[in-house]
Amino acid sequence: MTTFRALVFSSVIAGFIVGLIVTAAQQFGTVPLILKAEVFEKAAEHHQHDAAATPQPAAAAHDHAGHDHGAAAWEPRDGLERNAYTAAANVLTGIGFALLLGGLLALRSGATGERISWHEGLLWGLAGFAVFTIAPGLGLPPELPGVPAAPLLSRQIWWVTAVLATAGGLVLIVFRRSMPAAIAGLVLIMLPHLIGAPELDHVETNVPSSLSHQFVVAVTLTSLVFWSLLGSLTSAAFAYFDRPASGHDAAA
Repeated sequence: MTTFRALVFSSVIAGFIVGLIVTAAQQFGTVPLILKAEVFEKAAEHHQHDAAATPQPAAAAHDHAGHDHGAAAWEPRDGLERNAYTAAANVLTGIGFALLLGGLLALRSGATGERISWHEGLLWGLAGFAVFTIAPGLGLPPELPGVPAAPLLSRQIWWVTAVLATAGGLVLIVFRRSMPAAIAGLVLIMLPHLIGAPELDHVETNVPSSLSHQFVVAVTLTSLVFWSLLGSLTSAAFAYFDRPASGHDAAA
C-alpha cells in the first residue's frame, strides 16, 4: 500500500508539473504553427464553399427547406478557454504516462532491490520518447490542420502496432542482452516500418511544406522535453515518497 501511495503521489505531481511546462512550451512552438495552418485551412474551405455555391440558373431558387444545415461542431474559443483545455489535456496525459512509468520503475526497483535514481528515470523517459514519438513518427509524422491524411482507423492500428513493436524490441535488446535477442528486437522494431504506414496516394493541400516541417520539429522537441522531464521527475518523486516506507521497514 505504501508503494502504491508513493506511485500515485509521484505520478500526479510529476504529471501536473510536466503538463504545465509542456503547455507553456507549446505556446511558443506548436500553437503558432497550428494557428498559421488554420488560416490556410479556412481559406481553402472558403474557396471550396464559393466554388460549390456557384449556382446554375435553374438551381438558384431551390428549396432550402430540404437541406439539413446542422450546427457546427463545438470547439473551445481561442485564447484563455482553448489554452485551459490544452493545459488540462496535457496534465491528464502527463499523469497517465507518469503512472505507466512509475509502475515500471516500481517493478524495476522491486526486482533489483535498489532505489531508482533520477538518472535511471531519465533513461526510462527517453525510452518512452523513442517508443511513443520517434517510432510512430517515422511513419506517421504529426500533421497540421488542413493536411489530408489516411483513414483514422488504419492510422490508429499502425500507430499502436509501431508502439508495441518498439517497446517489445527495446525490452529484448536491453534486458535479454544476448545476440539472438538483440537481432529479434531489431527485427521487431523494424517490422511496422517494413510493412509501411497507411498513406494517401495523392495529397493536395495549400499548407506550405515548410510549415509542416517546422511543425514536425516543434512537436518532436516538445515531446523530448515532455518525456525527459516526466522520467526524471517521476523517478525523483517516487524515490522521495517511497523513502519513509523503506526507513520504517529497516527499523522494523
